[in-house]
Amino acid sequence: MDVLTPRIPVLDLAPQVPGNRFPAKAVVGDAVPFQAVAFREGHDRIGVTLVLRSPSGSQRRVQMEPLLDGFDTYRALAQVDEQGMWSWFVEAWADEWATWHHNAEIKIAAGIDVELMATMGADLLERAAAQAQAADATALTSAAQRMRRTETAPLQRWAEVNDPAVLAAVDRNRPRSLVSASETLQLRVERSRAAVGAWYELFPRSEGAEQHEDGSWASGTLTTAAGRLPAVKAMGFDVVYLPPVHPIGEVNRKGPNNTLTPQPGDPGSPWAIGSKAGGHDTIHPDLGTIADFRAFVQRAEAEGLEVAMDLALQAAPDHPWVTEHPEWFTTLPDGSIAFAENPPKKYQDIYPINFDLDPEGILAEVLRILEQWIDCGVQIFRVDNPHTKPLWFWERLIRDVNAAHPDVVFLAEAFTRPAMMQALGKVGFQQSYTYFAWRNTKAELEEYLREVTGPQAAWFKPAFWVNTPDILTEYLQFGGVPAFKVRAAIAATAVPTWGMYAGYELIEDVARPGAEEANDNEKFQYRPRDWEQAARNGTTIAPYITRLNEIRAQHPAVQQLWALDVHWSDDDAILVYSKHLEGRFTESGEDDTIIVVANVDPHSARQTTVHLDLTKLGLRPGESFEAHDLITGETWTWSDHNFVRLDAFVEPAHVLHVRRSVA
Repeated sequence: MDVLTPRIPVLDLAPQVPGNRFPAKAVVGDAVPFQAVAFREGHDRIGVTLVLRSPSGSQRRVQMEPLLDGFDTYRALAQVDEQGMWSWFVEAWADEWATWHHNAEIKIAAGIDVELMATMGADLLERAAAQAQAADATALTSAAQRMRRTETAPLQRWAEVNDPAVLAAVDRNRPRSLVSASETLQLRVERSRAAVGAWYELFPRSEGAEQHEDGSWASGTLTTAAGRLPAVKAMGFDVVYLPPVHPIGEVNRKGPNNTLTPQPGDPGSPWAIGSKAGGHDTIHPDLGTIADFRAFVQRAEAEGLEVAMDLALQAAPDHPWVTEHPEWFTTLPDGSIAFAENPPKKYQDIYPINFDLDPEGILAEVLRILEQWIDCGVQIFRVDNPHTKPLWFWERLIRDVNAAHPDVVFLAEAFTRPAMMQALGKVGFQQSYTYFAWRNTKAELEEYLREVTGPQAAWFKPAFWVNTPDILTEYLQFGGVPAFKVRAAIAATAVPTWGMYAGYELIEDVARPGAEEANDNEKFQYRPRDWEQAARNGTTIAPYITRLNEIRAQHPAVQQLWALDVHWSDDDAILVYSKHLEGRFTESGEDDTIIVVANVDPHSARQTTVHLDLTKLGLRPGESFEAHDLITGETWTWSDHNFVRLDAFVEPAHVLHVRRSVA
């Protein structure tokens, strides 16, 4: 019989990348929600099993449970604990025991076909016994014999077969027939840092920079910047991200605040890479040498930090590539090389690369550069504007790098259209910047949290950045300390990766007039900060940031992307969501549940009723629990419906740990 449909259809597998050209993605420690739709004709019951094979070849079978959604959807959570390529498929099968048990419960109670039902049940118990181990086989055989004793009252026999020990033995050895398998899919499991981390961005040239009496500057160096690393680690960050550390072009160099009139000594934008001092494989002479860079990476490693390096594939007009490989750039009819622009923005200090003119040569050069920095100890690359380069290039590059270096992680700085952002994740980028910065109202955040934790989480791993050198939203410009705190609280708890740019903790909220970026932008000038003075004056929220990162480290539920559920409040500015991880997936063996209640209006005090779906928290409807605020230390008794008051000027958010200690 030449048909494509199996005896019991198994459809709509998840997680899956649409089209199944690329594997779905997870990281070690993820409790992955596997789903499938399965059904059969008529009313007989089916069973559905997830079959997982690890990269080392071990196989695991996990029973899938129906979602009761009316759409024949089955789901199972399974934790992936090994890095590499996993495979999985779903089996659906006729569950004769469940079908019999449902029918027998009705018929025996009604006195219909009693002995027939008893005989059928005994037959199924004997079939189960035939494939069982010794103890189960004995229990099942004995139960079958009791079912055949016609001298025993039917209801007594029914009660005996429903003994918990018998039912448990049946579950372990349930007869299966008409077994139908789905297609086999792949799941690429990468190291945890590929999707879990707290990032801190700093400019090495500003750390230790000094201004002389004549107004000139002495640049900070990699050595002076290393002095900032202990403080970054003390705040609980995992990754320190450096903007480009290469030589900066002198031709068309930009001045302060992106002006076209630089003065002598202005450092220029680090993203205008390349000069007579070298290109992407060179350290800016003001910062030090490659040996100094290696020392910086080693110092970071000693502090428990990873270094993320910027990969910006573009060139200043005086980059060595311009003379050595003019074929890599677009020449205009007047003989000039086209500079980068994103109208109305113009980047006269940058030439974009044309990847269609010598694709293999460009790929080989970038691979060479990456190998150099990987050899220096870098395993994370933040890629600048990947959406302005062809997808095939990233697919090839990331595939080749990860084949040789499976721990290397690429973050896409792609603030662009959704289709391109999603595609970058599909072809290989481990994580991506997102639209989080521009999602500020309760409605916007609810919609976006559901989006990034929904089906696209199979290939798109979001990083929530509260600010960057280019992004200072109106929400932050005018929201003061409450805005900075609540945005950090949401970013740090909603998704596994979040990031902030240095100065956020100092509430740097002054924007360049008419722009959505900081005034006196550090991209174009030195900006040393007096961290110690801010701490003495209490003008920093570093302690608050530290507490958020401590919560992330202590609560594995926060590190799970798929674990998020949005709840409800009666107020249009009170956002409510939870992260729940079952105890079978935690080291302690206990459920880990976090509830975040955030006042997203930084100018108000709000009070409302919060409504929780307790089933999403591993609790029974109506059950009481302790809600312990991990920020303030306060504890309340909560249940389904709870009064909340949040004054943005005191504490704009509750980060609550659920403790099941209330009777």
